[in-house]
Amino acid sequence: MEVLWLAQEEVKSVMDMHSDMQVVERAFRQHGLGKVQMPPKSYLYYTAYNGDLRTMPAYLEEEDITGVKIVNVHPGNPMRNLPTVMALIILISPETGAPVAIMDGTYLTDVRTGAAGGIAAKYLARKDSKVIGLVGAGNQAKTQLEALCEVFEPELVKITSRTKESCEQFIREMAEFVPCEIRYEESIEKVCNCDILVTTTPTRKPIVKASWIKAGTHINAIGADAVGKEELDPELLIRSKIIVDDMVQALHSGEVNVPLSKHYISENDIHAQLGEVMVGLKPGRTSEEEITIFDSTGLAIQDVATAHLVYERAVREGLGRQVRMF
Repeated sequence: MEVLWLAQEEVKSVMDMHSDMQVVERAFRQHGLGKVQMPPKSYLYYTAYNGDLRTMPAYLEEEDITGVKIVNVHPGNPMRNLPTVMALIILISPETGAPVAIMDGTYLTDVRTGAAGGIAAKYLARKDSKVIGLVGAGNQAKTQLEALCEVFEPELVKITSRTKESCEQFIREMAEFVPCEIRYEESIEKVCNCDILVTTTPTRKPIVKASWIKAGTHINAIGADAVGKEELDPELLIRSKIIVDDMVQALHSGEVNVPLSKHYISENDIHAQLGEVMVGLKPGRTSEEEITIFDSTGLAIQDVATAHLVYERAVREGLGRQVRMF
């Protein structure tokens, strides 16, 4: 039996944000309709190395595609010339259980997470949103902005991060993708004066104060994806409409996990899952003044849907190499 092996450059060569947003949106719709099997992420914690490993299986029943992602998060890796996040995705035949393809999932993870942020803003942000604020200047900030530009026509993008240098590099790299000024700001507070705010940091202490967020803002809270992580002031969650990607995962490791554990909010304060809003089971934004928050933990259905798109295109273009298993 042979399995198709796809390296990162081959995965990159067949991916684009526009197409990925389409398949990820379909996956969220199926999630909203209860047509997926997706147990929550399982974690291994490597405390001595400030890292963790996660396994993420999913089955999209309607499309009959299934697989699993294995992914790490090690914030200290850049000092070793390694990515903070590295991932491997295995696509599997639902009929036989045999592996069909194995591919790098590191770049794919960045793109599918960006796609989810763009989709969330499509359904939750004000339609006239013109100013985007970014807290964090890493790979995830890039794909979040790219996805938002698929949905909106921003007039200004504001960005801040731990260093001015990282923001300047971000501005240079993204200038060709963004049809407006990208401006560096020294403070998070100045960035928060926007229509759509995106936070992509690994912080474990809130860095966005409730008093900085104006009425009508939509927030994509991306960074909190493990127990103990949080980016937003709990007071902000109390006065906002909270939409999560998946309830079970968010309770465990999303932006809401710390405020829940400290009883600032309860599970009843979480309005809906994104898929429920998309298919009309729950309302999304109901006023121009409402503050909405999308709590993204990253779902295996996003990975499997995206990996299947990559696999189909790679086969069509004759990419990768067949590896014999037995």
